[in-house]
Amino acid sequence: MPNFQRPDNRRVADLRPLKLTPGFVSTADGSCLIELGGTRVICTASFTPGVPKWRSESGEGWVTAEYGMLPASTGRRKSRPTFKPDSRATEIQRLIGRVLRSIVDFRKLGENTIAIDCDVLEADGGTRTASITGGHVALALAIDAAAKQGLCSPRTLRSAVAAISVGVVEGTPLLDLNYIEDSRADVDMNIAMTRGGKFVEIQGTSEAAPFDGQALEQMLSLAKRGIRKLLTAQSAAITQGRKKRK
Repeated sequence: MPNFQRPDNRRVADLRPLKLTPGFVSTADGSCLIELGGTRVICTASFTPGVPKWRSESGEGWVTAEYGMLPASTGRRKSRPTFKPDSRATEIQRLIGRVLRSIVDFRKLGENTIAIDCDVLEADGGTRTASITGGHVALALAIDAAAKQGLCSPRTLRSAVAAISVGVVEGTPLLDLNYIEDSRADVDMNIAMTRGGKFVEIQGTSEAAPFDGQALEQMLSLAKRGIRKLLTAQSAAITQGRKKRK
C-alpha cells in the first residue's frame, strides 16, 4: 500500500472525532447534533398524525427527509435555493429518506408521518452520511416519544442504521474522508449499513481512476469497521436522550 499522509494525521481506518448530542433542539420530537471532525449537522425528527394522500387507508406510516446547507456552512456563502431547487440537496435527501425508511416497520408506525430535517452547520466532507447517522438518533427519539403517548408501537424500528464515507486517495483506501481528501479522491463511496451488518446503500463513483474488486473489498471492510463504531455511539446517544426526558 502506498504511503499516504492524511492531512489530520489519522490512520487509514480512523474516524474523525465524533460527538452525538441528543435532544439538541428541545422543541423537536427527536433531535441530535452530530459532529464528525469539522462537519456539524443538526438533525430533527417531527412526528405528525396522518400520511400523504397516496398512502392513506393503507394502515402504514411514512418517513421522509429534507436536507440543506446553511449559507455559511462551506466558508464561502452558499445561496439559499429560494427559486431554483438545489439538485444536489434533492438527491441527498432522497438518500437519507431511503436509508432511514429501510429500518422502519410502517405497520407499527401506523398512519403517521415522521419528517427528518438535516441542516448542515459546517461542511468538511461526509455531510450526507453524517445526516443519516444523526438522523437515526433523532428518528429513534421521536418514535420513543410518540410510543409513550400511545401513538405508535415502541417496536417501530426494526434495527439501527448508520453511514460513512470511504474512498481511495493516491492509491490508498481511506475511511471517513474530510473535504481535502474528498476533493482529491480517485474513488468516492458512501455506505450505509444496519446493526445486523447488512448493507442498505452503496454509492460508489470513480472520480479519476477506475477501481478493481480488491479496492472495493478494502473500502467495504473499512466502512464496516467505521459503521460499527458509529452504531455503538448512536446507541449511547439514544440512551442519553431518553434519560434527558425523564
